[in-house]
Amino acid sequence: METNEKTPFRPMRRARQELPREECLEIIEKAPRGILSVIGDGGYPYSLPINYYHEDGKLYFHSAKEGHKLDALRACDKACFTVLDEPVKEPDDWWYHVKSVICFGRLREVTEEPLRMDMLRKFGMRYFPEVEELEKELRHSSSRAAVLEFTIEHMTGKKIEEK
Repeated sequence: METNEKTPFRPMRRARQELPREECLEIIEKAPRGILSVIGDGGYPYSLPINYYHEDGKLYFHSAKEGHKLDALRACDKACFTVLDEPVKEPDDWWYHVKSVICFGRLREVTEEPLRMDMLRKFGMRYFPEVEELEKELRHSSSRAAVLEFTIEHMTGKKIEEK
């Protein structure tokens, strides 16, 4: 494994395909969902497609207050989150071009009630069509929802040509 003494993260092997940080953040902002991966039962990876909200270098997820994802988080806070943009065919190419972003970081359950409700609202505004519908849903189910905060420690992006 190629790491250095300051970071456990490997440098990208195909560095010429690496995306700049700004482009990675644009992809994160635009993608509607990604794949969250945690260390699950028996040390096996557990990955799930999930909606998210991004703010100030952190990703937020909503969750039930119990289940595989929360059990995994409580056992180990390390996680990985991956997003892909929409594939594009360039003129005269038969193959697709796609960009991906992989974030490594730490998860925690948000227990501070004002932050939890603020993130549920912001998260909801990303996906709900109307404020009234969101507020109705929050009144109905926010007490049953957990919010998870993912602090990004390392992020890489890559442009892939699928040929």
